[in-house]
Parts: sequence; C-alpha cells; structure tokens
Amino acid sequence: MSITVNHLTKIYGTQKAVDDISFNVGNAEIVGFLGPNGAGKSTTMKMIAGYLEANSGDAEVCGIKVGTDGNETKKKVGYLPESNPLYHDMYVREYLEFVANVYQLKEIKAKVESIIETVGLRWEANKKIGQLSKGYKQRVGLAAALIHDPEVLILDEPTSGLDPNQIVEIREVIKKLGQDKTVLFSSHILQEVQAMCERVIIINKGKIVADDTLANLQKGKAGDHFVTVAFKENIPADTLKNLKAVAAVEQPETGNWKLKTNNPESVRKQLMELSLQNNWNIVSLQSESNSLEEVFRSLTNS
Repeated sequence: MSITVNHLTKIYGTQKAVDDISFNVGNAEIVGFLGPNGAGKSTTMKMIAGYLEANSGDAEVCGIKVGTDGNETKKKVGYLPESNPLYHDMYVREYLEFVANVYQLKEIKAKVESIIETVGLRWEANKKIGQLSKGYKQRVGLAAALIHDPEVLILDEPTSGLDPNQIVEIREVIKKLGQDKTVLFSSHILQEVQAMCERVIIINKGKIVADDTLANLQKGKAGDHFVTVAFKENIPADTLKNLKAVAAVEQPETGNWKLKTNNPESVRKQLMELSLQNNWNIVSLQSESNSLEEVFRSLTNS
C-alpha cells in the first residue's frame, strides 16, 4: 500500500479532531477524501504528509513510517496544503527553482520548465507570485508539490479558486498523474470527485463514516433506489403506492413520479404492465441511485 493509516488520533485541547481512524490507499489509486468543514480532513492529510504529529496511531507512506525518517517520507510525498503558503515576492520560476533545490534535484532548469508546462503556467512564469490570481497561485502550489516526482500526492482542495476551465484542466492533470501515482485529495466539489475517482472516504467529526467505491455508496441500503416515471395522463397516487416493492411515492410535478424501492427492475416491469392494461402513455422511465450529494448529506448531517 502507498498510504497506510493505523488508528490515527489528533487531539486539540479537549477536542478529538481525528478520532482513531484507519484506512489504506493502494498504488496508482485516486481516492476522494470528503467531509464537512472541521471534520478532520486537513488534519489527517497533514499527519500523513509528516507536517503534524499525531497523538496516537501512525501512518506509513510507501512502507516508511511517518516520523521515523521525515526526510525519506517527504521525498515520497507531494503535498499541497489548503492554505498553499507561497513566497509572494518571488517570481514563479525562481520559486520553483528554490523548491527544486530544497529537494536537491538535478537538472533543475529542465525540471522547472517541464512542471510549468504540466500545470499550465507558461504564460505566468515570468510574473511575481504576488501578482497572480488565486487560481494561478494554486497552480504554483501544485507545481511545487509535483516537481520532485513523488510517488504519493496529497492534495487538499487542489482546485480551490480555479475557474471552470481551469478546474477541468487541473482535473485532467490529476487523472493523468493518477495512472502511476497514488493520489489522496479533498474537495467540496462533489461533481469533481465523481469525475476523478472510483473510491471515496468520508470523515465526519473525526471519524470515518464511509470507505467504499462510489458505485456501492450510491447503491446505499435497501430501499435507497428510485424509479422515476412520467405519464402523459394524471395517474392516481394510490395505484403507484400499491405496487410491490414500492416503499414511498413522491410527485415532484404533475405527471411525474418518484418511487422509492429496493427492487427497481420489478417496479419498472410493473409500471410497463400498468400502462398496457390501462392504455396509459409513459413519457419517460428510468432508475436512479442516490447522488453523491445525497449520500454525503445522509452520512454527515448529524
């Protein structure tokens, strides 16, 4: 495993910011790390990256225990913190050369030019960092996290402050990097998570409340599937409520119905039979799983 977290705990005063959590992230896996503000995401990421000491438990990066050899783990990790601290008086190239020197890299100028191209900084590379927009500052932080070609990327809100076009560009960069690097990233943009990863870890009040594939999370427990149907005619609600395996019926608007069920295939079949028997016209018929937003709210709204 590229990242292994074992019973990690961090306490501030009387509050457990991170409360005895454990999870693994495999090689070349992109995992979304989600949670509401104050849930413990950033604290966890800082401990994995070696920038914050845990009260108990431990984390390993590429088989190296964080804290045992800080320099070795930092060579393996590219970390973009949420705050993205930068030297605003330095020029972009100057700053990236400085970071490359900290990592004692060779062929520094070539590496800097390569990473500038990778994150799309070519037209801003001759400016001072303080002159850049928030979005381009974020790109500089991402470039600094990538310049030493780490095996593991820990990205805390990597697209914060980017415009929609920039978000798509950086998303593609991260997806490409995830083909041979391990990526753990946090984001409040749930559509972004769905576009980039198959697995999600959700943390709430310092505890892991979900760790599964997106597909499994959206399936949820029995009864969390929906069949949506639109009829040309106005159908009696009781007719739909009496269908087998229908747990609840909603009518968002006239002619449109949302049926909660644990057996969507059976419900779809019954609806088709009803329409034939009664000469009703079905305008649309489809199954839906919970959206990631619905899953997130159900797990963290407490």
